[in-house]
Amino acid sequence: MRTRSLVSAALLSAAITGGVSAQITPNWFRQPAISPDGTQVVFCHAGDLYVVPVGGGRAIPLTIHEAYESSPVWSPDGSMIAFASDRNGNNDVYVMPAAGGPATRLTYHSAGDTPSDFTPDGGSVIFSSSRVDHADSALFPSGVLAELYEVSLSGGTPRMVLTTPALNARFDSDGGRLLYEDRKGYEDELRKHHESAIARDVWLYDAGTGAHTKLTDFAGEDRDPQWAADGNSVYFLSERAGDFNIFRMPLEANAQAQALTSFQDHPVRHLSRADTGLMAFSWHGDIFTLAEGGQPQKLDIRIALDGRAADTQTTTERGGATDFAVAPNGKEVAFVVRGEVFVTSVDFDTTRRITDTPEQERSVSFAPDGRSLIYAGERDGSWNIYEASLADDDELYFFSATSIEEKAVIATDAEEFQPRYAPDGNKIAYLHDRHEIRVFDTESGQTTVALPGDRFYSYSDGDHWFEWSPDSEWLVTHLYSKGRVFYGEIGLVRADGTGEVIDISNSGYDDGRPQFAMEGGAIIWASARYGERSHGSWGSEDDVVGLFLTQDAHDRFRLSKEEYELRKELEEKKDEKKEDEKKNDDEDAADDTDADDDAESPEDGDADEDGEDAEEDKPEPLKIEFEGLEDRRERLTINSSSLGDFAMSPEGDKLYYLASFEEGADLWVHDFREESTKILAKLGASGASMQLSEDGKAIFMLASGSLSKIDTDSGTRKPIGFRATMTIDPDAERAHLLQHTWRQTRDKFYRADMHGVDWAFYLRQYEPKLEGIKNNHDFAELLSELLGELNASHTGGRFRGSSGSGAASTAALGVVFDQDYSGDGQRIAEILKNGPLDKAELAIGAGDIIIAVDGVTLDASTNFYAQLDGKSGDRVRLTVRSAAGEEADHVVRPTSLGAENQLLYERWIRTRDAIVQEASGGRLGYAHVRGMNDDSFREFYSQVMGKHYDKEALIVDTRFNGGGWLHDDLATFLTGKTYVELYPRNTLAPNARYHGDPSTRWVKPSVVVMSESNYSDAHFFPWVYTELGIGDTIGMPVPGTATAVWWERLFTGDLVFGIPQVGTKGADGRYLENAQLEPTHRVPLPPEAAAEGQDTQLLEAVRVLLEDLDN
Repeated sequence: MRTRSLVSAALLSAAITGGVSAQITPNWFRQPAISPDGTQVVFCHAGDLYVVPVGGGRAIPLTIHEAYESSPVWSPDGSMIAFASDRNGNNDVYVMPAAGGPATRLTYHSAGDTPSDFTPDGGSVIFSSSRVDHADSALFPSGVLAELYEVSLSGGTPRMVLTTPALNARFDSDGGRLLYEDRKGYEDELRKHHESAIARDVWLYDAGTGAHTKLTDFAGEDRDPQWAADGNSVYFLSERAGDFNIFRMPLEANAQAQALTSFQDHPVRHLSRADTGLMAFSWHGDIFTLAEGGQPQKLDIRIALDGRAADTQTTTERGGATDFAVAPNGKEVAFVVRGEVFVTSVDFDTTRRITDTPEQERSVSFAPDGRSLIYAGERDGSWNIYEASLADDDELYFFSATSIEEKAVIATDAEEFQPRYAPDGNKIAYLHDRHEIRVFDTESGQTTVALPGDRFYSYSDGDHWFEWSPDSEWLVTHLYSKGRVFYGEIGLVRADGTGEVIDISNSGYDDGRPQFAMEGGAIIWASARYGERSHGSWGSEDDVVGLFLTQDAHDRFRLSKEEYELRKELEEKKDEKKEDEKKNDDEDAADDTDADDDAESPEDGDADEDGEDAEEDKPEPLKIEFEGLEDRRERLTINSSSLGDFAMSPEGDKLYYLASFEEGADLWVHDFREESTKILAKLGASGASMQLSEDGKAIFMLASGSLSKIDTDSGTRKPIGFRATMTIDPDAERAHLLQHTWRQTRDKFYRADMHGVDWAFYLRQYEPKLEGIKNNHDFAELLSELLGELNASHTGGRFRGSSGSGAASTAALGVVFDQDYSGDGQRIAEILKNGPLDKAELAIGAGDIIIAVDGVTLDASTNFYAQLDGKSGDRVRLTVRSAAGEEADHVVRPTSLGAENQLLYERWIRTRDAIVQEASGGRLGYAHVRGMNDDSFREFYSQVMGKHYDKEALIVDTRFNGGGWLHDDLATFLTGKTYVELYPRNTLAPNARYHGDPSTRWVKPSVVVMSESNYSDAHFFPWVYTELGIGDTIGMPVPGTATAVWWERLFTGDLVFGIPQVGTKGADGRYLENAQLEPTHRVPLPPEAAAEGQDTQLLEAVRVLLEDLDN
């Protein structure tokens, strides 16, 4: 358990340096790099590069660009600075004069490039980038495992230095050796305090011998290696003393390291060192220098530059709506864009902004009279419920209103959101602390618990569904029954909290999204009861199911078209008769009133009339006939599907629903009288929701962020335009989002003790830093630093900004190039199977050299990848010189990098299988589980039960599996035990023996190959495999990450953060999180072996299985 020291970092630093203020500064200065002569420091601030004298003072901007610049490094002579910039949609390497001037682009690839050093002669920059490994490499083709490249300052195509990951790589003075930190798999860059196999180590690479030497053996993080002046020692950052600090050790494996700093509570980051021995680093947003033997000195840095952006920004959005509600009159629609509430006209694009806050609002709902709008707003440290109302009686609509009044309806310290007006307008149902449904009476001010919090668990906000009955006395809700979480049932509860919860579904399958239909005569919901289930634990196709609360409602629903028309005509005649009788009664009453005009005042008469009208408009009380209730359930859809939203017509004769049978969701209609099903409107939408108008004549649709109105008879779709103009205060938004993230994590983190972290302390530590943050890229980094304190998997901040229309998009030829070739052009080592060049008509093969692309000659100064920018799917002319020296032009259509990566994965699988078949003499099967999802399980099952069904044993490879939810399916599949064999009579093969049951499970021995790269459920599965004693595990330890996460996208749209919120415990009561799983047979995959194509872990799996089979 991590506990904060009683002595704060600032005070401790003040004590040891005499110059560090105890006050938290607003600075957010990152990635300092000290010049070789030790006189200047270049650093990153607000997305630009600045340079400042080593003694502090005014910082001078080197870049002033809309892009985000990072990772600066100095040339050996101090004349140039290389850095990364996302000017083209992703990080490329640029170089510029250290004194300032234009920047020159050196790399042209859609993969992110991060420079770490210059070559000793200053002529090239080395950088890390995830492209394509060396043809011989045994490494998994993953974006996590970057290669190391070198690119000349004079241009040209980068040359591979190492195919194995070598981050923060630094040459020694003569270029013969390289210090670097490794990367073995997935984890957030800024996670802290973890000690596991995934933590990074410092390595030494000898270019002369090709040997890699691991220098550090600490179980936690060792990073940012820097050469000492003697060339025989290394400075680096390590958490071996608790927080990241600077250490020095000899260049010997597992040598004793000496601590040079003692900072606490926050990590030392971004170490660099000058030739003079002076070091620079950052700590909690400030920059320090350190001379060995001295004390850290904080640089007093002044930024004398106005920001690039205005304090506020005005924007008009015409899409991006995330939530909506239709007014009862059908003439206006409320919606949410970027966390603000708007109302727009259905017929025009006249739009009115309702809320204007830096916080977010959501969950809009109109009052029955249409003159009020209710929503949730996250203000004053919690989610509250607010009501906006038309203040002027003469104004009829929100979209044209000039006076709108807002008031807080429910505002407490609790989290209260998702409000819904009752049809009578006198009550509001809402969620209290995410799990409990409460009802607020607007007249009395009293609150009632309708559904206790122990009947539901909210995984992500908005997943708890409930709806009012027409009489405002009941709620139908999604709940969890009998302690079976994540398998929903449908419940009926009284709004006043009395009585028991009535489970009306009791299906055992997942049921959800209930709503009343047929004016309270039925309840419909989505159910997985009838649909095909996924092969793995990933849900199923759904149907709409209806339960009819009375026999009369059920009978009416089941009427044929003819019966319905006859009944409708009879009811209309009865209504006419009643209307005539009422008219006669009213005339008689009027005569009596005329005879005694003085008996009551006109006002009294009006009051009685209003009361009678109100009584007539009041809906009938909800009637539930419990006898035979379960027998009145009907499957309403004829085909199961990937089901979206749905609604039933008021008469119950039609069902409208969103379903995906092709690309995206379309609007379907099923007519129960006609017994027909058809597409009403072709949408091809993702993330669609809908609302049926009160008269059933129109469907209002929110699809892909846009609103529209669809006629239910013709299917004609009319866009509902809006102009959501808002003024944004980014600084205020980030202040809110920090609070939001902190609170969400506090309330949903899987352990209430927050892993022993003083969570309130860290909020106070990071809030002052917001003043120095001017973009969401830096803000995401701050979130990662904050969340990283929890020492938990599945967390950290992510910036997901738009690449823009001018972003680079490198096309791919589906080729593995010869990285050992040094001549002009690109020599082919291998053409990927099924790639763009794997065509019968193309006479191109291994050993051929591409010498030109679209007529551009590939010489030493030409960057090959620049010629492929934006050409995916286009016709491209390649000039190719064959191994025999003949030249020819070939026209091809390159593919995308994503498609090429799939081809590389398939190549890796074929190579692994070939290794197993050769090493085992064809006795063993091999299958890789790519992810813990349905597609991966289907591929795994196909390989095992098809290609390898007759093998004696099976190797299950789980390396570089990023997780999902499949552990139980895999464990069940691998624990089959034959209990019967089949012997059908076959006269042509009288002695034939057939495998019996189980016929869909593996019944022979198996082993699991795993590594540091297994994550999440890919940790859970080998743990289950070990716990059940299914077989041996082979490879490297797997970090403890078996925790379920919610990745929440914040309302700005470009920020995501993770909350590990569902922990797992074994029979011993210990959490699996941070409990590393050790393999039965520990086998590393050394960099040298991986580079040469040797899969040591797979070969050991073959050896173990064969030994077991033979013994």
